[in-house]
Amino acid sequence: MKRSEAVNRITEILDESKIGVLSTAQNDEPNARYMWFYNDDLTLYAKTDDKSPKYDEIKGNPQAHVLLGFHETSNHAFVEVYGHIERVDDQKMIDWLWEKQDEQFFDSKENPHLKALKIIPEAIKIMNDEAYEDVKLSL
Repeated sequence: MKRSEAVNRITEILDESKIGVLSTAQNDEPNARYMWFYNDDLTLYAKTDDKSPKYDEIKGNPQAHVLLGFHETSNHAFVEVYGHIERVDDQKMIDWLWEKQDEQFFDSKENPHLKALKIIPEAIKIMNDEAYEDVKLSL
């Protein structure tokens, strides 16, 4: 299978799916939570509160695992994204997320606790899609 075909299918799933599970770890204990994600050329973004426990977890251990898809796709395909997270305190990025995302959880894009998470993929695996069975894209 061509890399471009895999990238196209991954992009379709990421564009169809907004709510997924972000897993991180602290002190060798996994922690998972649902988040809203936005895709920008296979890099995922999410907004967060800098007072949340996950914000500190990420500082101590930036490794991440994200599950996106399943319910939003016709054949229950989903992706597993393995990568690392950067905490972003950039108003342009927050403005972009605010435009792309609903206004839940924060009253204003000027909220001083509104931050962005940038999940940079190291590998993405397509699951539950017979045409792309066992596809794992290393980035």
